[in-house]
Amino acid sequence: MLARNEYLEMQGLHLQGWSISAIARHLRRDRKTVRSYLGGGRVAGVRSATPDVFLLFLPYCRQRLADDPHLLATRLYAEVVELGYLGAYSTFTRALRRHLLRPPCTHCPPGGYPGGPADASRGGQEIRFDWLRLSAPPARWGCGTHAQLLIGTLTTSGRWRGVLSDGDDLPHLAEAIDRVLRRFGGTPGCWRLGRTPVACSVATGQPKPAFTRVARYYGAAVQLGPAGHADPPDEARGAVLRDWWYGTARDTWLTGAQEELDRLALCQDAQDAQDAQDARDGHRLPALPATPFPARLCTHRVVGPQGLVPYRDSFYAVQPDLAGALVTVHHRLDEPYLSIATPTGAVIARHRLAPPGSARTMADDAGTSALERPARLARPQVPACRDGWRRKPLSRQALAEAQALRASGGGRDTPR
Repeated sequence: MLARNEYLEMQGLHLQGWSISAIARHLRRDRKTVRSYLGGGRVAGVRSATPDVFLLFLPYCRQRLADDPHLLATRLYAEVVELGYLGAYSTFTRALRRHLLRPPCTHCPPGGYPGGPADASRGGQEIRFDWLRLSAPPARWGCGTHAQLLIGTLTTSGRWRGVLSDGDDLPHLAEAIDRVLRRFGGTPGCWRLGRTPVACSVATGQPKPAFTRVARYYGAAVQLGPAGHADPPDEARGAVLRDWWYGTARDTWLTGAQEELDRLALCQDAQDAQDAQDARDGHRLPALPATPFPARLCTHRVVGPQGLVPYRDSFYAVQPDLAGALVTVHHRLDEPYLSIATPTGAVIARHRLAPPGSARTMADDAGTSALERPARLARPQVPACRDGWRRKPLSRQALAEAQALRASGGGRDTPR
């Protein structure tokens, strides 16, 4: 692919009467490439489309993974290479993820088997997440000029749930997703998300590895929408959300606004109760992990005049002489306490997390709790799937697909 400035230089030399061979030698390019650009066959800055050679091997890979969901990608790649596949291993694995070929294993836990990717067909459902910015939130929320709202919509039934967040980074997005899924009581196997910079890399256009780890923790796969494309908004839901936000009082706590949002979502479910019940009966969502994804939230707060740090509708005590100082509140989602630290990272207090909406003042042992760290809860040990360690031979259907590839000229021999 030629850059724009290189193409302009090539065009200028051609107008001066240079030959194709002279231009190719000067730019150190192939003569066919120079002739293609000057003849209008290719456009500068636009990569020419190449045929997807994986499509020929798609039926074989789908059949092999349907027969053995635990089949290693390296083994499957060796088989398709024997059948004539000429692409690289990284290209092959990207194609497996793009076409969502690996089905779930019925013997594995809901989070997926160790080392295996999640699959979009779990539960027969898909959820669409919309990460929205809300302007001019109440000052007592402590989130600055904008608050965040995550809307999760089940694409089959149309049911939706919303969660308010006081941060716009990836840990806050992971927390909001967990809260939305727990309001549904489970998670679909496919998460569809717009190309928000929080979860999507601007350079590659792919989900960030950190966000992919969040989805894998819940046993789901991530699907990004096309660049520059947005799903059409639901007009009725949009009107309800606008009225709710404009009607939110400036002195409302974050928990109070969230409770009102939950009531609105339940009211819309009740308007079409029969369809919602049919959707729940037809698509049982797989269970969620016992604890949220262990993301660590970091939120900046200013100590109040009485040595209290506001956080999520409650107050946490620090030394009174720190009034007016800037501190950072650290909270890991799977732990029942939070830490308050200075901007340099020194922990000055640690408190047990107040229940949501309790509006408590946590001041017990504020001076000595910084030296204590509660024991972390032990995670339950989930037995690994025994089926994943058993190598299965090629089925009759897979042998037929391999024979079809060999007959069409796409392969050289059937793998043994």
